[in-house]
Amino acid sequence: MSYNERIRPLLDAIDRLRQLKIAQEGIQLPTIVVVGDQSSGKSSVLESLAGINLPRGQGICTRVPLIMRLHHHSSPCPNLRLEFNNKTVHTDDAHIAEAIKDATNEIAGAGKGISNTPLTLIVEKMGVPDLTMIDLPGITRVPVHGQPQDIYEQISAIIMEYITPEESIILNVLSATVDFSTCESIRMSQSVDKTGQRTLAVVTKADKAPEGLHEKVTADDVNIGLGYVCVRNRIGEESYEDARREETNIFQTHPLLSKIDKSMVGIPVLAQRLVHIQASIISKCLPDIVRKINDKLNEYVLELSKMPKNLSSVAEALTAFMGIIGLSKDSLRKIMLRAEFDEYPDDKNMHCTSRLTEMLGNFTQKLQKSAEDNSTENFLFEEIRVLEEIKGIWLPNFLPRQGFLTMLQRKLNKISHLPLDFMGEVWDYIEKVVNAVLMRHSDGYPQLQSSIRRAANNLVEKMKRKAFDRVTEMVEMEKVTDYTCNQEYMEVWGKLMAYQNEFMKVMNHQSNRTTLEIEGLGDVETSHLRCYPNSIKEQAFDLKMRITAYWKIVIKRIIDAVALNLLLSIDNLVNQEIEKEIVNHMVGGQGNGIERMLEECPSIAIKREKLNKSIKLLKESKDVVAEIMDRNF
Repeated sequence: MSYNERIRPLLDAIDRLRQLKIAQEGIQLPTIVVVGDQSSGKSSVLESLAGINLPRGQGICTRVPLIMRLHHHSSPCPNLRLEFNNKTVHTDDAHIAEAIKDATNEIAGAGKGISNTPLTLIVEKMGVPDLTMIDLPGITRVPVHGQPQDIYEQISAIIMEYITPEESIILNVLSATVDFSTCESIRMSQSVDKTGQRTLAVVTKADKAPEGLHEKVTADDVNIGLGYVCVRNRIGEESYEDARREETNIFQTHPLLSKIDKSMVGIPVLAQRLVHIQASIISKCLPDIVRKINDKLNEYVLELSKMPKNLSSVAEALTAFMGIIGLSKDSLRKIMLRAEFDEYPDDKNMHCTSRLTEMLGNFTQKLQKSAEDNSTENFLFEEIRVLEEIKGIWLPNFLPRQGFLTMLQRKLNKISHLPLDFMGEVWDYIEKVVNAVLMRHSDGYPQLQSSIRRAANNLVEKMKRKAFDRVTEMVEMEKVTDYTCNQEYMEVWGKLMAYQNEFMKVMNHQSNRTTLEIEGLGDVETSHLRCYPNSIKEQAFDLKMRITAYWKIVIKRIIDAVALNLLLSIDNLVNQEIEKEIVNHMVGGQGNGIERMLEECPSIAIKREKLNKSIKLLKESKDVVAEIMDRNF
């Protein structure tokens, strides 16, 4: 079996993958990419390799990527055909150039514009090497008449797209008549292949500029890692056989060109080098291509399996709908009741029990701080004013209960907005969490999401109003009367009243001090109270200590009641109300929500179709590479 016969199955497999357009799935194929500046002799090189005539003329001859698939076969009759726009055009040696022009015009339009849509040329011919190459438009900086002003940018973008992948071998065609370092094609290839390990240079027109050529290809100032091959271009109407004989003769007899090593000259050497390089890169890349195909296929199959089922009946839709509700309730129980965050490990905003605990802590601090009487200079002023306003004709040694209630109501008025603020903040947060969970579980049915969100928002709004009513009622209950069965009140009041004797000593000038330290109140200034009768000072002191002791009970009672009400409301929301509200909204009243599930969202349908197409393509690709792997590896 010849070398070409051994490499042919590998090349056919890669060509089949290219026909399947596997690159659109992000899987790059090993490719020989032919680049060169305009008029570098690129077309002549390809003609010599393929043994056919390509379009010639002024300006850009190659206006689309031309995929040249050369296939040696034993029949003396060549088989030439073009594939483009989902059709095949057969041609022959005499008409191939014209057929390429016509196909190019159909792809890129008549004129001199370019296109990135490829044209495939298949050459099955005796004696040609088994190669697949992609010929790209020649690089030109200055647009000529009829070319777009950004022709250089367009060509550069196409070239960079093809030569950037690591799987690409760059065949850089250089003219011997120019300084290699000034060639734009060299600059481009160096930008993606800095070491030159993917670049092979073909030097054309060697017979036109033999002086110094040996030194140029030997010194390698432009870092061509795969080396150089110097060739002579076919001239005029020379036959390909005559051109090869003349090429062999000139590199053997010319006083300058004959110095170049014979492993670096001639079209046959170039063909052999390309075949070996191509075989090497295919063998190297094929296992990785197989892995990428399998990875992509598994990824897409998994993604498709996670997509919502395409529903075909109301029964299926109802089952799917109740599944959304069930999964949402399970998630809400986890994050709002059981402190389980495995579904949202990194999203701390969804760790609800922790966030709600923090909010309750902040509320507690604000509640305790807002009603604190930190004025040590105006000690008992407010209590004395209240006692003076409510005095009446009764026994003087009784503390009027109305005075206590008045002080209590004033303190409650100061903090009455805080429970409402807290409930507003908490239910706004709960609304966001509930919506996030519902949207995640209904992600496959966008047509339902607005209705589900609306039902959830309605429910949260109703529960928020109930919460407002409840905490308002709590505060109002505290205002109506003073009551507790908590013994802590009497204990704290008793401890505070123990300071009364020391207070009266200070008031009666029995102490040199004018301040008194009271536990929980700090150092209080008393000099401003000496002008008041002892009886009212004693009553004011007693009233202050009673309200201080009782306020501790009130604060704790409000916090406990708010917390317990919140926990009960969340439990009801998750275990009862959320399902009822959404079901009623979707099925009852305006209804038709379940039927809407049968109408698959266009974006979901497009995604499903795309995944199915990609899976079909990857399965076909997998079969292609499996066959070649079984045979060669």
